[in-house]
Amino acid sequence: MTKPPLRKLRFPQGLPSRQQVLDFIAQSEEPAGKREIARAFGLKGQEKIQLKALLRDMADEGLIDGNRTAFHRLGGVPRVTVLRVVEIEDGEPIAIPATWQPDDATPPPRLRLIEARGKGAARSPALRPGDRVLARTEETGTGWIAHPMKKLATEDEQVLGVVEVDAAGKGWLAPVDKRVRNAVPIADLGGAEPGQLVLAEPAGRSPRAGVKVTAVLGDPLAPRAFSLIAIHKHGIPHVFAREVLDEAQRAAAVALAEDRREDLRDLPIVAIDPSDARDHDDAIWAEPDGEGGFRAVVAIADVSFYVRPGSALDREARKRGNSVYFPDRVVPMLPEVLSADVCSLRSGADRAAMACHLAIDAHGRVKDFRFTRALVRIAEVIAYEDAQARIDDDRAEPYLRHLWDAWRLLAKARDARDPLELELPEQRVKLDEQGRITEIAVRERLDAHRVVEDFMIAANVAAAKALESRTAPVVYRIHEPPSREKLVALKDYLATFGKKLALGQVITPGLFNRMLKDITDEAEKALVMEAVLRSQTQAYYGPRNAGHFGLSLGSYAHFTSPIRRYSDLLIHRALVDAFALEQPAPGDGLPAHSGLAERDRADLSRISEAISAAERRAMMAERETIDRYVAAWLSARVGEVFTTRITGVRSFGFFATIVGLGGDGLVPVSTLGDEHFAYDEKAQVLEGIESGVRYAIGQMQELRLAEANPLTGALKFELVDGGGRIEPRGRPVALKKRGGHLVGRRGRPANIRHQGRR
Repeated sequence: MTKPPLRKLRFPQGLPSRQQVLDFIAQSEEPAGKREIARAFGLKGQEKIQLKALLRDMADEGLIDGNRTAFHRLGGVPRVTVLRVVEIEDGEPIAIPATWQPDDATPPPRLRLIEARGKGAARSPALRPGDRVLARTEETGTGWIAHPMKKLATEDEQVLGVVEVDAAGKGWLAPVDKRVRNAVPIADLGGAEPGQLVLAEPAGRSPRAGVKVTAVLGDPLAPRAFSLIAIHKHGIPHVFAREVLDEAQRAAAVALAEDRREDLRDLPIVAIDPSDARDHDDAIWAEPDGEGGFRAVVAIADVSFYVRPGSALDREARKRGNSVYFPDRVVPMLPEVLSADVCSLRSGADRAAMACHLAIDAHGRVKDFRFTRALVRIAEVIAYEDAQARIDDDRAEPYLRHLWDAWRLLAKARDARDPLELELPEQRVKLDEQGRITEIAVRERLDAHRVVEDFMIAANVAAAKALESRTAPVVYRIHEPPSREKLVALKDYLATFGKKLALGQVITPGLFNRMLKDITDEAEKALVMEAVLRSQTQAYYGPRNAGHFGLSLGSYAHFTSPIRRYSDLLIHRALVDAFALEQPAPGDGLPAHSGLAERDRADLSRISEAISAAERRAMMAERETIDRYVAAWLSARVGEVFTTRITGVRSFGFFATIVGLGGDGLVPVSTLGDEHFAYDEKAQVLEGIESGVRYAIGQMQELRLAEANPLTGALKFELVDGGGRIEPRGRPVALKKRGGHLVGRRGRPANIRHQGRR
């Protein structure tokens, strides 16, 4: 069977370089073999032998796969490479390549490290997460394995911290990670001054060598520093290459083919968004259909028209996976000329949109839907609060009232579906123009939020079902039911205060809703709500449908936010292919097609895993940044007493959250008094052996704020009526003048008990 011909492209004649081979493979419609490469570069005789050796070397280096007949540019695993241990699984180290940067943002392969054993094997310390090793790799029928050759120093592992200098003039790195308690000696300040936030790396193989400063990031308490810490800690890409920015400008200038788009510019479509939103993905419109239902349009920014598969823009968006939102900045998935301008659905401007037309019946069910590429002109961009105020004051325009009326029908169908209803407060940090905190509060939940959410859910369901109707690839948003292990733990926990959960029945969101509805005591309801939340699995993206448990939906995909989520962009591309929505080729060096790339159409699992991981990374970074802002806000109120609710209990203490603010902090068990406290894991309770005092999830407690560390985001509380003192964290060793030298305290450290022999 012959291969389809490669596209007619001219390549320089003669033995190609590694980059020229990679460029040829990337531009090939199909996997390109040695014969096609030789023909493209006009190779003959001895040059073909040299090409064979070059391809073998590139395969060994992991630049291409090892197939001798058809090569792919994979960013594969070299036969000898540096690996980083990420976890210990069933006693065996699991590692990933230390440098993994494939173009398509696929997640790194996981290799099982086979350590030498037996009498003749060299004795070396067991590998731990974070260790780096030089290893030989091989692919087996059950996956990748690696044989360690040499353990390497972790000199490329950078850490964030603040420079402190003791009385002897020695520099110390105070950590910004709340899990690390001790400062690290600095061997080379690299020009950094006390109090500055820096990046550092180990100065040598021994831990005693300390660290050397590699970059000075500035004042750690300055505006915008908290998000900068999270960006560096989690490795979030935040700088666009010149190639990407240039391509974004060219894409933004592409003219829209009005004759190939549905013209919806006469509809009063409105975008309802946060007051400080810079990008507007979605807008909605509805009007009565005369039969008790509504016709509606959910207009979504047509990002797939501008960001095409195989382009530099696309490669960068795949690597980022999503935009990351901090109180002081946004790290966008796309350059600003697209995310905040050309793609954004601004009022009064013609914009390219993917339109989802919905027919909603009198019971709120979507009885029909269709998708088109359209031209829209947004009538108004309204803040949630303003839209709600206009509805409440009965001064809303007809198009706004129609949206609320249509939403009430959608809400009926939602109630009948009975999705999981958990009241989860969301913190909101407000900053002034200088980036200083003006307010931190729990975000108010309005009907305006629910209006937009229910329209978006309806469009997302329609997108998934539309693609299923054409047997097209779908990146589903999946939320699996709770695992049996978590349900058993929930059952045991509920039993500790007289509640029953029968595991023999079908577990549905409605079961949890009824459980919560029957509880009248607010403290007890908070207990159960926290427990139900802990029992839930984490949502993710994948090509194989497993439903969305929380929303009580059989098919669900993300379609409505392509400016900030790559998953939605993939859904748009699939719709372009499935419903023949392709537009004329844009020219100017941009790819001709806006549908799915062949590699994605063939296998969506790799990119689904990558964007799921990017989402988790963004969530952690955003949460840690909020914690730092809250700690900064509270640092001036250390010593004050707050009303808190216990949100978690462990053997080492309990966590409590300030009611109405959300600051989450630890009360160490060592500060609870002199008696011993027993930890009941099933009941999630700490109980005093002598006094019987109990600390359990959901309890309200008056606690004194003992520590608020803006650098780490850590809070610590203590009991109002006494107890132990909170131990200071991350300080360098105190030195005293003795004779002609500065020395530390002699003798055994205070936290080490004497263990003499009897």
